[in-house]
Amino acid sequence: NVEGELRPELRGVDALRACFPAGTVSGAPKIRAMEIIAELERDRRGPYSGAVGYLGFDGALDTAITLRTMVVKDGVVSMQAGGGVVADSRPADEYDECFHKLGAALRAVELAEELTNAGCGVRSAE
Repeated sequence: NVEGELRPELRGVDALRACFPAGTVSGAPKIRAMEIIAELERDRRGPYSGAVGYLGFDGALDTAITLRTMVVKDGVVSMQAGGGVVADSRPADEYDECFHKLGAALRAVELAEELTNAGCGVRSAE
């Protein structure tokens, strides 16, 4: 947990805004890393590497970075994953790491399809 005090003129949402994008998923130096990401990634990240959480009326703030996340739209499931590329990274290993990270989510989609095809009453949330 990270704790701190906001200057009187700021609100919790200002603290949240200052935290993104998270350095753990953008890299450093942050501005240049984000420029490189924009140049290389063909799809926008959407909720991937963003956050979900709540800001309470009492000023409490609790968030989590959205990494193992699926988005379902028009019957299509989208997922994203990445690896921490550093000086001694091997591209093939980073590629494999992405699929390892998505493994449980992919299996969940496969199981949902199997249950649906077996007539078990699984319905889309759409």
